[in-house]
Amino acid sequence: QVQLAASGGGLVHAGGSLRLSCAASGFTLNSYAIAWFRQAPGNGLEGLACLGSTDGRAYYVDSVKGRFTMSRLNGAETVHLQMASLKPEDTAVYFCATDLRQSCSSTEGSTWYPDHEYDYWGQGTQVTVSS
Repeated sequence: QVQLAASGGGLVHAGGSLRLSCAASGFTLNSYAIAWFRQAPGNGLEGLACLGSTDGRAYYVDSVKGRFTMSRLNGAETVHLQMASLKPEDTAVYFCATDLRQSCSSTEGSTWYPDHEYDYWGQGTQVTVSS
């Protein structure tokens, strides 16, 4: 059974940093692309970053590029999202997800253009950025 669990959220002041983690079970995390999304109150899901398995590269949407870094430790069933220079508008529930594909779709250079729904989601972790 594919399961994902996001953790590491919390309350941080604007300009601060947080590192989120996504733990996987029921599948080999290193073999598939993993993505991070968030949902702010009253808003829909927003894709943030995707880490591919075949190329090992991370791709980001423009709104977080340069501030967020996604990584995966070799041999670990965990991926991380390091978030820096946080802004109040980053306040949201953050989710990790997978579609059990090996590559991130719709990428150009280091930019990711989320273009489809993902099948498996972990429970979210709340990130609150105070001004």
